[in-house]
Amino acid sequence: MTEPLIPVFDLGGVFVDWNPMYLFRKLFPTEEEAAWFHENICTSAWNLEFDAGEIYSEGVAKLITRFPRYWREIQAYDLRWKETFNGFIDGTVAIHDELVDAEIPTFAITNFSWEKWVTCLGEWPFLEKFDGVIVSGLEGLVKPDVRIYRLFCERYGLAPESCVFVDDNESNVIAARNFGMEAIHFVSPEDLRARLIGYGLPLKA
Repeated sequence: MTEPLIPVFDLGGVFVDWNPMYLFRKLFPTEEEAAWFHENICTSAWNLEFDAGEIYSEGVAKLITRFPRYWREIQAYDLRWKETFNGFIDGTVAIHDELVDAEIPTFAITNFSWEKWVTCLGEWPFLEKFDGVIVSGLEGLVKPDVRIYRLFCERYGLAPESCVFVDDNESNVIAARNFGMEAIHFVSPEDLRARLIGYGLPLKA
């Protein structure tokens, strides 16, 4: 009997509902202003710098020098960062609990600031159930860079073809497949459950 594939998860968008707009909508009176701020000031590319290891205080200070009139809103991205989350994706948490109960090893590869990662450990109980996590901010590598998948496999002694990677970002899914992993583009817990069952993992249908 072949061993089941080892699930490797992304976190944001898979386990937790993350969107900077949850915070920005609180900082601006209209949806249009909040969206403009996200597209032009505190952008996704800027956030990725923290995921690659940038210190929040430095990144915030640098951006404020470029856009001083928005210093309050930029600083809020650090001080009120947890307001970019809107709870857990319970269906994924339930899938993970079933895998853990079935003694299936589970791992994560996440684009995440190392500073913010450590602040979540006590608040996100599922984190301590993983057998290992690659945090981009600690490694100086971000998905979809193939080197982060290679680092994961080397660190935990796993062959790419023995893993199934789950991410809500299609670019990251494609990169994992190109590296040799099975991969699932996450769209919902229900779809994920069905597809993991299809890979032979012991989950309730």
